[in-house]
Amino acid sequence: MATTLNWSGTLTYSASRIVRPESVAELQEAVAGSTRIRALGTRHSFSDVADGTGVLVSTTALPLDLLVSADRRSATVGAGATYGAVAQALEAEGLALANMGSLPHISVGGAVSTGTHGSGRRLQSLAGSVAALEIVGPDGAIRSVRRGDAEFAGSVVALGALGVVVRVTLDVEPSYRMRQDTFVGLPWSSVDDHLVEVMSAGASVSFFHEFDDRIREVLVKSRVPADAHDVTVPQRLFGASRAPVDEHAEVTGGSQTPMDGSVGAWLDRLPHFRLDATPSNGSELQSEHFVALGDGAAALRAVQLLGDDLRPHLHTCETRTVAGDDLWLSPTPVDSLAIAFTWRKHPVEVADLVERVEEALRPFAPRPHWGKLTSLPPASIVSRYPRFGSFVELMRDVDPGGTFRSPYVDRLLG
Repeated sequence: MATTLNWSGTLTYSASRIVRPESVAELQEAVAGSTRIRALGTRHSFSDVADGTGVLVSTTALPLDLLVSADRRSATVGAGATYGAVAQALEAEGLALANMGSLPHISVGGAVSTGTHGSGRRLQSLAGSVAALEIVGPDGAIRSVRRGDAEFAGSVVALGALGVVVRVTLDVEPSYRMRQDTFVGLPWSSVDDHLVEVMSAGASVSFFHEFDDRIREVLVKSRVPADAHDVTVPQRLFGASRAPVDEHAEVTGGSQTPMDGSVGAWLDRLPHFRLDATPSNGSELQSEHFVALGDGAAALRAVQLLGDDLRPHLHTCETRTVAGDDLWLSPTPVDSLAIAFTWRKHPVEVADLVERVEEALRPFAPRPHWGKLTSLPPASIVSRYPRFGSFVELMRDVDPGGTFRSPYVDRLLG
């Protein structure tokens, strides 16, 4: 049996063996020779979404192999490459991504397949920037899908159920500069009355809190126009005060990107953590739920009532916005608020608290992140995806023998 653990050491993969091909051809051979196989990226999922009962094929050894389109509006990369590595390769070409997740250490294929995201009122999840995919099917052949194809919207956030993604084409744009400022002490009344305005204060805004009397920290990431030296950032934000210096360096050892208002390259400000640093030791559990942005303030207030019970088991809660998209299994079909819990590694207590959080959020029809913890019944989750039936038809069409089926997918299928 395989003994590989996920990033946090909280999930042991149950596959019979793990293979790490170093080329697409080698991966195709592995898939064609297997009756059950699942793709594995950088193992940052806290759920068993990537696990399977047969073989796990890691994509992380595949080459990045950057290919920029002739019009320089898209770039194709290996699916196992991390966003950090892709960002560095693009910057060397004078190009950039519009969005990144908090961690630059996650693989492109894994993040896209699970609907993982960054933050931004006008920025979709990372899957929203996908223009095309190359997917190895059950016979080892490559199937290509592009934006505009009939099956494209069902093939991007696909939970690994349609094959092994080996190449991803992403929308890109000219490189740009950013600054990141920290505001502290945001009153909850500002969230109640001005949530959308707070989350629109920059190109990307996140706030961190533990459901106590104030929002501890708001990170505002602002794009600097190409023809400007800098942008003006106010000293106060709806009652929060701008922190004049990066207060986190001593605590984190410099693992976080600069939050002192200095201007730098997009890839050094857009993620929360530096590309060359390890963000944490993985001693955590994570759950995350998406609600419609219009319900965001009420949803946060509902969870805040549990604050005294949450805090002993909570590292922090990061709250972000994600623009809606039309991908069939995207957890953000409308403009959404993402409420992400980073829990202490207290599995018994956290399992109970996740259930209580989901009960508090029930009036707002929350959609859990595919790669994180949830107590919601599979049928309840599926009911929130109107195109799930279309996805099942697509899955049966491209993988009639169930080569890429898994316990996680089977639970969704009932």
